[in-house]
Amino acid sequence: MTSEQLAGYIDLTLLKPQIATKDIEVFIREAQKYPFASVCIPPCHVRKAAEILKGSHTKVGTVIGFPLGYQTTSVKLYEAREAVESGAEEIDMVMNISAFKSGEMTMVQDEISEIVSALPKIVVKVIIETCYLTNEEIIKACEMTIKSKADFVKTSTGFGPDGATIEDVKLLVKTAKGRINVKVSGGIKTFDDTLKMIDAGAMRIGTSAGMKIVEEFLKNAKDK
Repeated sequence: MTSEQLAGYIDLTLLKPQIATKDIEVFIREAQKYPFASVCIPPCHVRKAAEILKGSHTKVGTVIGFPLGYQTTSVKLYEAREAVESGAEEIDMVMNISAFKSGEMTMVQDEISEIVSALPKIVVKVIIETCYLTNEEIIKACEMTIKSKADFVKTSTGFGPDGATIEDVKLLVKTAKGRINVKVSGGIKTFDDTLKMIDAGAMRIGTSAGMKIVEEFLKNAKDK
């Protein structure tokens, strides 16, 4: 693996509520040091990010229904469309976890499918928040996401009580059977963490430590 290939797995993420606009701009400019798959930033900063990253390999990503997922479908649709109009090329949407846990599967399925259908040229990742789900529910949520024709099923928001686990990733990859990509996020801070997730089958890693991870990889390669 090269540093470029490693960066290509990573969605460099900055979603802290207290972050200032100037810090977002510095973050995005620094992100151009390596060819990350995307920068994932709050919706209110998408337009500025799109201006800075115009012509860059790195795509602009953002979140909708974040971080709890219980907004109505119409609100999520509005958020998603506005984000795309502002320049977002990738959308990470939170599944309605409350409805899912209430057994309202048709509502959840319809919502995911409606948002995916409304964004035909956009990469859509569906966050199922595995820390709140049993293994059986993880499998069900993954199958629903596959049925919606989303591009990724994603483990976590990073705002739940727990982040991603290797076991969750392996279960999602096993369930997916190549029909959908798996994105993992939540608590991934080191190159070793990242490599374990990639080895487990993750195709995208969401982390705020992306710069540190790539630089750790480069240092290890140099030391060898």
